[in-house]
This record gives sequence, C-alpha cells and structure tokens, in this order.
Amino acid sequence: MIRTLIVDDSAFMRMAIRSMLASSPDIKIAGDACNGKKAVDKSKSLHPDIIIMDVNMPVMDGLTAVKTIMSTDTVPIIMFSTLTVEGSKEALEALQLGAIDFVPKSESHHDVNKIEKELVDKIRNIHSSNPSILRLINMRKFKGEVVRGKWSCAGDFAVLIGSSTGGPSSLEQVIPRLPGDLPAPVFVVQHMPEGNFCKQLAERLNFLSELEVKEARNNEKVTAGVVYIAPGGYHMTVKKALGVTRIKLIKSQPVHAVMPAVDVIAESMLDVYGKNIVAAILTGMGFDGAAGFKKIRDAGGSTIACSEDTCVIFGMPKAAIAAGGIDTVKPIFEIPEEIVRMSEVKCNGK
Repeated sequence: MIRTLIVDDSAFMRMAIRSMLASSPDIKIAGDACNGKKAVDKSKSLHPDIIIMDVNMPVMDGLTAVKTIMSTDTVPIIMFSTLTVEGSKEALEALQLGAIDFVPKSESHHDVNKIEKELVDKIRNIHSSNPSILRLINMRKFKGEVVRGKWSCAGDFAVLIGSSTGGPSSLEQVIPRLPGDLPAPVFVVQHMPEGNFCKQLAERLNFLSELEVKEARNNEKVTAGVVYIAPGGYHMTVKKALGVTRIKLIKSQPVHAVMPAVDVIAESMLDVYGKNIVAAILTGMGFDGAAGFKKIRDAGGSTIACSEDTCVIFGMPKAAIAAGGIDTVKPIFEIPEEIVRMSEVKCNGK
C-alpha cells in the first residue's frame, strides 16, 4: 500500500486528488494538509510514502516545504500545481530542492483522465525509487571539479546523455564537470512535456558549466563544445548533408510514451557518427534508451549506465543493462570522469 499525503490550499483540489486516486486499490490517502507548514508537521507524524505538493499556499509555500522536508527526510515529493506547468521556474526550483517530479494541473476538464493516469503512474513508479540519493546529490552540488582530458582528434565524435525522472539533479552532477574544451557536441534528452522547462534547465546548466548549454533549435549547425538539450514535446535528431551536421526537431508521435525519446536520437546519431559515440544513461522510469544503447554498443560505441545505488529511478539504466547495451556501470559522481576517459579514446583513436 502506497500511503500518500495530499497538500493543497484548495479544499476542492484536495477532494479532486482524492477522487483521482480512489480507483487505485494500491494507493491509500494517509492524510492531507492545507499549507506547507502543516505538510511538514504531517510528514513527520504520518510518515507517508509519497507527498503530492502544491506550490502556491499560505503560511508556508510548497517550495519552502520541500526544502524543509528534504533537509531531514527522504520522502518522494511530486509537485502538483498550476505553477509547475512546463517551463515554470518554480518547477525547476522544486526539483533542485529535492522534489522528485512534477505533474501540472490543468483548467480543462478534458485533461482530467490524462492527469489522473500520469499521477497514478508516477506514484507507483516513484514508490520504488531511491529518493535518498536526491539529498545526497543536493549535498554534493557542483563545486568546480571539472574533469580535464587530453585531445588529439582525428575525426568527429559525439556524446549522448539520456535521463528522465530525477534527471535535472543528476544532470547537474554531470554537465558542469565536463571540460569546456571537449571536442564534441553533447546531446541531452531529458523527458519533459512541451513548453519552456528545458530552456530554463539549459540556462541553469549553462550558468554552472564551462561548456555552452542551450535548448536545441531546429536546423542549427552542430558545434563541438556545445550541449544541446532537446526541447520538450519534440524528438531531436541529427542529420549530415554536404559535410555539415544539423539538428532536426520532429513533432510526431511519442516513442515509449515520451517525446523527446532517447532511442530516436540514438538512431540518428549512429547514421552520422557511427562508432564514434559516448553515451550515458542516468535515471528514469521505463525502458527508453535500451534499444538505442544496444545499437550504439554493437556498432562499437561506448556506453555508461548509472549505478543503482546512486540512481534516483533505476528503470532506464536497468533496462539498458538487461538489453546488453552497457559497457560499464558507474556511480553518478563518477560518470563525468568516465565520459571524459571514453571521449579521449574516441578522440585519440586508441
């Protein structure tokens, strides 16, 4: 039984969430709270398995409540608010403070069934997660420990990083530690819905990193030393023509129920870079990336998966390992070193 605490200042919304979860026999409502202060108190007294947290509340807002709860506990928190629609700065801040994921509210009655399914699916998947790693990750914020490499490139190569739930905090442990002179583009697929969230994420990572980090744009020329984050709601691919590699953003159907998808860009990268790919998969539910990483490894590329003990949700790394698509498994804090080591091999032709 997944004991859930509902936190929202609206009595109507608390009842609506109860109704959404009522048809799921494995989810039990442990209690509710009308503000962040009461959420902190009830988290201590009720010890819920998961908290569903609003952002904009009186007495204590949701972001402060997340920070307070995560300072002493490791209960998974899902943000659920109109302020956490894709592109919201509050959503990104909540994840940086230790929330594990978010589900945006909607004013449309047509979206109720979609929201209910997303909320229930995330509760079930996150219940088996490793939320304690979020606090450890937050304690080990990037402090300038950039990993240096020695480069003498003879040909093009590229880096791929895939992540989903728990990804923003994990990316913050990887991207800022890559060197500014990395002679390769870095393509990042972070599962997010359409909107401005990935742009906000790119801006934060750019501030922390030597590498330039940006949200990818359609048809832009790919440049070494730049990190391209796929925008939410679009598949990102790469195409090479007349000696120039460009990014192509595709608005089509989700793959593995997500868009962008890791498998989509992995396929296109193989066409452009062949075996000259270094790929890392960090965290997330499901199995996106498993097939693509297997193809990269089979083609002679190098692949890394985050270790279970330092992974927020081990679904995607576990699936890639099970598919035979992983060369090495590393803790999240050692993945930057491994990316640089593998990049040196690709670059120097060893």
